[in-house]
Amino acid sequence: MESKRARLDRFLSSELNINRKDVRLMLAKGRVFVDGVIARDIQLPVDEFTHVTCDGQVLKDNRPSYVMLHKPVGVVSATKDDKHKTVIDLLDREDSDELHIVGRLDLNTSGLLLLTNDGRWSKKLMSPESKVAKRYRVTLKNAISEDYIEAFAKGFYFEFEDITTQPAQLELISEHIAEVTLTEGKYHQIKRMFGRFRNPVIGLHRISVGNIILDPQLTPGMSRTLTQQEILL
Repeated sequence: MESKRARLDRFLSSELNINRKDVRLMLAKGRVFVDGVIARDIQLPVDEFTHVTCDGQVLKDNRPSYVMLHKPVGVVSATKDDKHKTVIDLLDREDSDELHIVGRLDLNTSGLLLLTNDGRWSKKLMSPESKVAKRYRVTLKNAISEDYIEAFAKGFYFEFEDITTQPAQLELISEHIAEVTLTEGKYHQIKRMFGRFRNPVIGLHRISVGNIILDPQLTPGMSRTLTQQEILL
């Protein structure tokens, strides 16, 4: 989702239905405030979270929202779905209809899911160039060996896409549980990587995205607003 940006004069002209000559006069008289400061520059950028007032009247006052949700198995990462409950249905927020999902999880995958109305933030977080690490707890049907670690570090060739996956970190937790850290997100990537060992994934849970770690106090279906420290990329 892209952020909407416009010049101040164009925004005021459209919002107040006046010509740009009148906008310049308003600015010259100090009648417009942008983010609490008198605005006089017609080219001042206005985005979806800029606070704009004219003669004390609020013209724009959207607030950015950043949410972490503990997604349960069986809930879809979508805003609407005719068959399943969606992650939006789990939110008890007035602005839930304005949020979009940052990095979806499959129906049978649980764990950390992020939602926001800030398009620039989500784009930066999910951009392949950013190489933001995502960590998963994986439960396997069959026992795991040390051989997996080297194979994940080298990457796997996926013939269908004609690509080789980026090196991934695998940590053995127990005989049937591992933690995998990726910096990319190909289609069903983790399941396909373990599939090379003919070892079915029977449980997949996302623990973290970058510096954002799923709050252990959030039970499945619960959510909370991100802290300022978590929002920083």
